[in-house]
Amino acid sequence: MPDTATVLAPSSAQTVEHFDVLIVGAGISGVGGAYHLTKQCPATSFVVLEEQESFGGTWITHRYPGIRSDSDLYTFGYRFKPWTGKPIATAAEILDYMGEVIEENDLLRHIRYRHHIVSARWSSEDNRWTIDGERLDTGAPFRITAGFLWMCQGYYRHSEGYTPEWEGVADFKGRIVHPQTWPDGLDVKGKKVVVIGSGATAATLVPNIADDCAHVVMLQRSPTYFIPARNANDLADQLRKLEVDESWIHEIVRRRILHDQSEFTRRSFDEPEKVKAELLAGVRAYLGPDFDIDSHFTPSYRPWRQRIAFVPDGDLFRAMRKGKASVVTDEIERFTEKGIRLKSGKELSADVIVTATGFHLNVLGDIEFAIDGKPLDFSQTVTYRGMMFTGIPNMAWVFGYFRASWTLRSDLVADFVCRLLGHMKDKQARRVEVALRPEDKDMPLLPWIDTENFNPGYVTRGMHLLPKRGDKREWQHTQDYWREKNEFPAIDLDDKAFVYR
Repeated sequence: MPDTATVLAPSSAQTVEHFDVLIVGAGISGVGGAYHLTKQCPATSFVVLEEQESFGGTWITHRYPGIRSDSDLYTFGYRFKPWTGKPIATAAEILDYMGEVIEENDLLRHIRYRHHIVSARWSSEDNRWTIDGERLDTGAPFRITAGFLWMCQGYYRHSEGYTPEWEGVADFKGRIVHPQTWPDGLDVKGKKVVVIGSGATAATLVPNIADDCAHVVMLQRSPTYFIPARNANDLADQLRKLEVDESWIHEIVRRRILHDQSEFTRRSFDEPEKVKAELLAGVRAYLGPDFDIDSHFTPSYRPWRQRIAFVPDGDLFRAMRKGKASVVTDEIERFTEKGIRLKSGKELSADVIVTATGFHLNVLGDIEFAIDGKPLDFSQTVTYRGMMFTGIPNMAWVFGYFRASWTLRSDLVADFVCRLLGHMKDKQARRVEVALRPEDKDMPLLPWIDTENFNPGYVTRGMHLLPKRGDKREWQHTQDYWREKNEFPAIDLDDKAFVYR
């Protein structure tokens, strides 16, 4: 089958290309999806549209000092491509890894960069999506039609990060930057820097600029859990000494990590105080017995209610121990000319303020969607296992895990999509959507995520944009990889939840 079939748009001289599948995004999910299509559905024509100038998604968007993964690459890496470096990798290392996947599998011919999608319209008459957009390199419009839409665009808006509104920001005479849009050539050498936030970004940024700054302060409203540990995997190192094949090492280490993560997650629910004590002991081992752990590194919530940042080799705490960095736990009253005044009355002077305060949730790529001419309100749909949605034909969405690596789920979703496409071909169906079954009609519809279980800020801020979930596993994004890895391959594609035409 050729990659494209070309027709002439009736409204203009614009050339319209048609593909069986259109993948949105060339980040970790999109590149993985492209790989799986080539291996599992080799006769399927597809294209990958990416807004940025290259592949990578998060790893090309974020360019702040020290940008690295907060998940180990044995599980964040693809199951089909062995990872041979340190468990926690830099953005450059991840991009090299993804580049190898693209080159080794001849995926570049399917990817089109600098393609901004404006709208996606489904026609039940034609059983296809029409995607309109603009080429950012030339300014020219484009139109593509596709039988199936695979949304791999990630979960946040790449163009701008989230910054709260604070009083007096305009008064500050220094520079304010967000890590997501870190400017080229920003020089912090010899300057006083305040980093607002204490998530994975702050924990990465602070130790990576500490030696250059006069001093850097990590200002947090409340403490965060961290896991400081060696950036090494002893099992992998031992197996390499035994000259075990890298593909075996990848699979063995991957299974061991996933087993340990499952046990840690279970214990976080079953014995949270013990897990809390262990996490705090890990921090105390780096900071020493006299550091005020209670004030600065003891969260009020149980472990895993928010994501836990891994600190490789304890670099954040080593910077604090050396006196190059410090932590302040307080709330911001207002910005001043020279820095930040806190509600305690204390003032932090700064030349540069970094707002490591999160990002804007992006639902379906900020694309204008319509179904048969009616605008799509994603929030009024119900999720089928967090990857398909009631009333939206021929579309799948990748949203990864909070408590495990994103890529684990992108691989599972890819297997499902490829199997679904094959099933549609066998049934000679041109359309599939999910619908509530008779036994589901009266089930309660709940917010997309249980905030008592997990409540990161970007999700709670954007909850109104997300679909609903039911009280049955089929109608939830469970966040449970350890069950989904067995459940997804067993999904009955002829279940009444799937409607084919």
